[in-house]
Amino acid sequence: MIYCIFAKNHSIHTIWTKTKNLIIVIIILAVIAGGVSFFAVHEAQKNKEMSELFAVEKEEMENEYSTFATQYDELQIQINNDSLREKLESEKLKTQRLLEELRQVKSSNAAEIMRLKKELKTVRAVLRTYVIQIDSLNRLNAELTKENQEVKNKYSAATAQISTLSKEKKSLNEKVSLAAQLDATNIIVNPMNKRGKTARKVKDVKKISIQFTIVKNITAETGNKTLYIRIAKPDNDILTKSEANTFAYEDRNIGYSIKKYIEYTGEEQTVTVYWNVEEFLPSGNYRVYIFADGNMIGQGSFSMK
Repeated sequence: MIYCIFAKNHSIHTIWTKTKNLIIVIIILAVIAGGVSFFAVHEAQKNKEMSELFAVEKEEMENEYSTFATQYDELQIQINNDSLREKLESEKLKTQRLLEELRQVKSSNAAEIMRLKKELKTVRAVLRTYVIQIDSLNRLNAELTKENQEVKNKYSAATAQISTLSKEKKSLNEKVSLAAQLDATNIIVNPMNKRGKTARKVKDVKKISIQFTIVKNITAETGNKTLYIRIAKPDNDILTKSEANTFAYEDRNIGYSIKKYIEYTGEEQTVTVYWNVEEFLPSGNYRVYIFADGNMIGQGSFSMK
């Protein structure tokens, strides 16, 4: 009987031991399952957060790439250097290509996003180099433009001064030339008959005497002078012995009636010339014009009835 009780107790102990071990195993399995589940949930949450972070970073990178491409366009507008423009265009196309690659990458592709992030850093550095270079060129161009404007202003001022001096010189030369001109005054015209007396009627006029005075002029050039006298009839036709009798006046040749050579000394000098009448003279008002050195130096008038 004692043996039966012992055997029964041993059996109960054995069952309890197995049950206890099973419970422990279940608890361990439950702990492991809970840990695995927690880890899986944690990793999933972590992956979700990383994906969201990469998505935000990807968007920011796209904005930067787009901005840099636009800045390359703006830089090309600021310069006139064709070689530098080609380099900027090449960098812009590279930036646009990287931007397109970035747009095709999924937010979960961390490795590709990191690669393009490094490329973005390089693009940023290259762009900064060009910005500094172009800014330096623009400052230099501004300085050169300023210097060029200063040179232009000085040239304009010098040109204006030269023009003013030229005008003053021209005016002075004109005054000197005017002062140096001979001047014929006291012009007296006397129509004469065949006896050398003053003719009372135009039909009796055989000779016309013209007397005038060349005034004293210390600024005038001395030496041989040629005087030309033109006698204009009432109809303004000039009395002349030949159509070949002309002289230069104001860029053209005009006819003369009488030519007279004199030796001018700078002192006052009286000159008398004569016109021998060989043609019909109408009655009316006549005019006399006296020229020397290409200038008209005196004029007068007379009437014949």
